[in-house]
Amino acid sequence: MSRITFIPSAPGRWPEIAPEQWQDWTWQLKNRVSSLADLEKHLKLAPEERAGALLTGSKLATAITPHYFNLIDAEDPGCPIRRQVVPRLEESSYAPEEMSDPCGEDGAMPVPGLVHRYPDRVLFLVTDRCASYCRYCTRSRVVSGVGEQDLETDFEEAYRYLEAHEEVRDVLLSGGDPLLFSDRKLEGILRRLRSIPHIEFIRIGSRVPIFLPQRITPEFCAMIRKYHPVWMSIHCNHPRELTLEVKEALGRLADAGIPLGNQAVLLRGVNNHPDVLKELFHKLLMCRVRPYYLYQCDLIQGSAHLRTTIQEGLEIMDKLRGHTTGYAIPQYVVDGPGGGGKIPLNPDYIVARTGDRLVLRNYRGDIYEYPEASPQGVEGLGIKES
Repeated sequence: MSRITFIPSAPGRWPEIAPEQWQDWTWQLKNRVSSLADLEKHLKLAPEERAGALLTGSKLATAITPHYFNLIDAEDPGCPIRRQVVPRLEESSYAPEEMSDPCGEDGAMPVPGLVHRYPDRVLFLVTDRCASYCRYCTRSRVVSGVGEQDLETDFEEAYRYLEAHEEVRDVLLSGGDPLLFSDRKLEGILRRLRSIPHIEFIRIGSRVPIFLPQRITPEFCAMIRKYHPVWMSIHCNHPRELTLEVKEALGRLADAGIPLGNQAVLLRGVNNHPDVLKELFHKLLMCRVRPYYLYQCDLIQGSAHLRTTIQEGLEIMDKLRGHTTGYAIPQYVVDGPGGGGKIPLNPDYIVARTGDRLVLRNYRGDIYEYPEASPQGVEGLGIKES
């Protein structure tokens, strides 16, 4: 068995940059790779990538922090890091079942920017910007500034709604990425939420510790400590993303008393192999992060080239269980297409197969269908044919 190692990202392709600049998260943001010229300066692009970069302004912007860009294999278009952030022509092809809002968030907003789907918790979309943009982003319709919609969060109306709805005990800050805010601006949101007595705990969903670990400063951690209980869900898909800098940033968060969970997305050509996921989950545990969810990729428009089947995900999970500690096994889930919420992918919630679709039920008993590319091989998984 090989020993788990954490490789530094710096200085990589920016050898001329002084260490203090590299550690400045605002420098990282200002120097993101964000154009075709930037990409071609460092990578030999495949024709599909070059075409995708030319089209990138029509759906989701390109932006890759220097830290994360250093992890890309310049010679391999199939590099698992590269597939996550470098646009491809396939993004412009939409399958019939794909949607611009696959989680049905727009229809569950009582006020702009606040999604209230579950009885006791809400999703608070506080920004439309991220440090880098994942090509499978489920909110590409509103994220990055070039989507088909604008995110128009009304903060004061959201606070009034939360004050009036005492059943809400849990608020998840997301976007975009809340950690792009300054300490002062983010603290203003946390302070305001903490002034509402029935809100028991706050969660933050962020990919910043992976894309931009320099953002996790001691000052930031000291600020967060004042508003506990605060939990954080990070988003890491491949073991190569867990660099030495990321491990140190996650350590600062853990030392500040913030419980950390990871939400990975199952992606074709990135992590759809049990050995890759096992290494990822082990490295996360070494960073004091609990593997929490493994998501089936949402039916976002232009994502077919990155999606696996649920069947493949079930087979991967079967090869993980019992072969490593239970702490390293996340829950495999899918968002019910169109607004069903999270559905565990196990026999209790997989109702049947109809042709090339899985029939799923959510916690309310509502029925949803998820398309499968291949209908073969469901025996032994508790899935009924109909």
